[in-house]
Amino acid sequence: MKRITSLLIITLLICNCSDVKHNNEANEELIALRAELDSLKAESSNVTKGQIATFLTFQDNNAENAMNFYVDLFDNSKIINVQRWEKNGPVEEGKIMHATFSLNESLFMCSDSPPIHKWGFTPAVSNYIDCKDESELKRLFSKLSENGEVTMPLNNYGFSQKFGWVIDQFGVSWQLNFN
Repeated sequence: MKRITSLLIITLLICNCSDVKHNNEANEELIALRAELDSLKAESSNVTKGQIATFLTFQDNNAENAMNFYVDLFDNSKIINVQRWEKNGPVEEGKIMHATFSLNESLFMCSDSPPIHKWGFTPAVSNYIDCKDESELKRLFSKLSENGEVTMPLNNYGFSQKFGWVIDQFGVSWQLNFN
């Protein structure tokens, strides 16, 4: 995986330093490298039949941004598999058709939905996290509420020593708890 990442970085540097007439070749090479990287991620998939996963449907083409944000935020997290829309697809080329990732070993999936639905994310369905300590609670609350909405500030609500509820910048709802 480090080899592929290094190749991707070198290719990006070459693309940025090339003159305009080589851009098409560089773009094709970059697309091929991205496909190879996605394929390698798929090979390392540990998704099993019958496993339950949270599926996030993005109607604003933010699936990749959200997935990368979450994977960077939570420990023991990784992108497992990514399938992208091709050139003549119903959404912009390269957007997420279907992706699988894990957050602290819990399975998630996401996509950039071609049709715009009348529904979106709702706080009635949220991700609940029992934090290992108060420092983790504060870190997650701070990052998830950035450019989002705090629906319940961190506080003692009687059922928990410290609890908070936020809707993140992507519209996904998170309950954070520490007892």
